[in-house]
Amino acid sequence: MKPCRLSHHTPKLGDFRVGVCLALLIGMMIVSCAPPPENPSIATQEKAGDGPPAAETTPIPTRPSFAPGQLVDYTAQSGDSLPALASRFNTSVDEILAANTFIPRETTTLPQGMPMEIPIYYRALWGSPFQILPDHAFVNSPTASGFNTAAFVAAQPGWLKNYKAYVGGENRTGAELVDYVAVNYSINPRLLLAILEYQGGALTLPEPPKTRRILGLKRQFWDSHYLQLVLAANTLNNGYYGWRAGSLIEFEDAGGIIIRPDPWQNAGSVALQYYFSRVFAGEEYKQAISPEGLNKTYVEYFGNPWEDDFELIPGSLSQPELVLPFPASQTWNFTGGPHTGWGTGEPFSALDFAPPSEKSGCVPAQADNFVVAVADGLVVRSRQDGLALDLDRDGDERTGWVIFYLHLATEERAPVGAELKRGDKIGYPSCEGGRSTGTHVHVARKYNGEWLQADSVLPFMLSGWIPHSAGSAYEGTLTKGGLTVTACECGDEYTSISGSYP
Repeated sequence: MKPCRLSHHTPKLGDFRVGVCLALLIGMMIVSCAPPPENPSIATQEKAGDGPPAAETTPIPTRPSFAPGQLVDYTAQSGDSLPALASRFNTSVDEILAANTFIPRETTTLPQGMPMEIPIYYRALWGSPFQILPDHAFVNSPTASGFNTAAFVAAQPGWLKNYKAYVGGENRTGAELVDYVAVNYSINPRLLLAILEYQGGALTLPEPPKTRRILGLKRQFWDSHYLQLVLAANTLNNGYYGWRAGSLIEFEDAGGIIIRPDPWQNAGSVALQYYFSRVFAGEEYKQAISPEGLNKTYVEYFGNPWEDDFELIPGSLSQPELVLPFPASQTWNFTGGPHTGWGTGEPFSALDFAPPSEKSGCVPAQADNFVVAVADGLVVRSRQDGLALDLDRDGDERTGWVIFYLHLATEERAPVGAELKRGDKIGYPSCEGGRSTGTHVHVARKYNGEWLQADSVLPFMLSGWIPHSAGSAYEGTLTKGGLTVTACECGDEYTSISGSYP
C-alpha cells in the first residue's frame, strides 16, 4: 500500500527537579513585555493596496558579538529541548550539559522558567529579539478554550462577518472558516483573526482590500480569502515546528535578505517572522514583526498574551503507553515514516500504516483489517478530515494528549462521544480525507494542541517501536530492540510489522 500525500490537511528526573527549584530560587530572569497599544494597525502587501501607510518602526536592541564558547544566560521556554537549543546557539548538547550539570542527559523537555547557561558560538545577522507572541497564543491550546469566534466576529464591523465559502462539504461563514482552519492546523483562532485584520482589515473594513491575494501568499489558484488563510496556517506551522525542532535557523525575506532568528526567541515568534518573510521585505517586514506590527493588532483585540504564563509543554513530559493502530494479531505494512500531521512540510508528527491486501491502490479493507484505538480515550471529533481521540477524556481537543487519525472510512467510523478502550475498533483504513495513493491510516499526536514530532526527544513510541526520520517526508524507520523496519509505499515484506503487544 502507498502512503497519503496530503495537500492540506520519561524518565523520572529525581535530583534534576530539586536542582531546578534551587536554580529558580537563585536566579530567575525577568521577561519584559511591550505595553498594550492604543490602536490596531492594518498593513498591506501590495504598494497599490488599501490601508494606511506603514508607521515608523521602533528600533529593537541587537545582540553583541560573543566570544566563541562564551557562556550566556538563558531561561528555558515551554517546549525547549537540548538538541534544539544546541542548534539555535550553534553549540552542542555535550557543551550545554557540561555547563549545566544538574540537567540529566536523558531529559525530554525542559521546565519553563529554568535558568541555565549556554555556550554560544556567534552567527552574524541575528534577527530581532522582540518576542511577538507566546507559544500558547500561537497553538490552538487550552488558553483558546472559551473563546467564541462566531460571537467575536459578529460583534465587529468588518467584512469577515459577511464572508462565506463552501468548504469541506458545507457553506461556512467567515468565523466558521477561521475555526475550521484553527482546528485542522491546530493554530489559535485569535492569531488567525489578528493576521486577517493586520493584512486585510477583516474586523474593521467594510470591504476587503482590492487585491487578488489578500495575504500576499503566492500559489496558483489559491487566491480566495479562505485558501489564503489555509496557506498562512501551513506557513506558520512550518516556521513554528522548524524552530521547535532546531532545523530552521535561517531563511530569506521576500527580497532575498537572509534572516537568522535570535537564538533566545520562542517558537511562536519565529513562526511569525518566517510567515511575514514570505510576503514582506525591508521596512515592511521589520514593521510586521515589531511592537507596532501584528503584536499591536493582537493586543488591541485580545489583550496582552504575555500576561498569561501558561506552560504549554511541561518539563519532563512523558508519553503514555500507546500501541500500534491495528489489531495485535495482525501484520500490517509501515508505509510512511515521519511526515506532516496536517498540511505540507512541518511538523513531521505522523506515521502511516497499511493493511495487508492482494491489490494495491484505494481498495476497501477486509472486514477484520480495522484500525484500533492506541489508548483509552474519548472521540471528540469524527469527520472526513480527521478523528481526534482525547486521552484525558475531558471533551476538549486542545487539552492534554490527543491522538489524531486520518483516512478513516466514513462507514463504521467511531462517532463523537464514543468511549473506547485500547485495542477497540475505531474505523477502517481508506483513501478518504486529503490525497492518498493507497488504503492506509495516518496517525499523529498532540499535547495541549501542539503537534509533537514523531522523531524527537519524546519519540512517538507505538508498542515499543521507535520512529526515526531519514530527513525527508515519509522516509524513515521503526526500531525495536535489534529489529528495524524501513518505511516504503511499496508495502513489501521488508515493511511488515506485527501488532502484537502486551
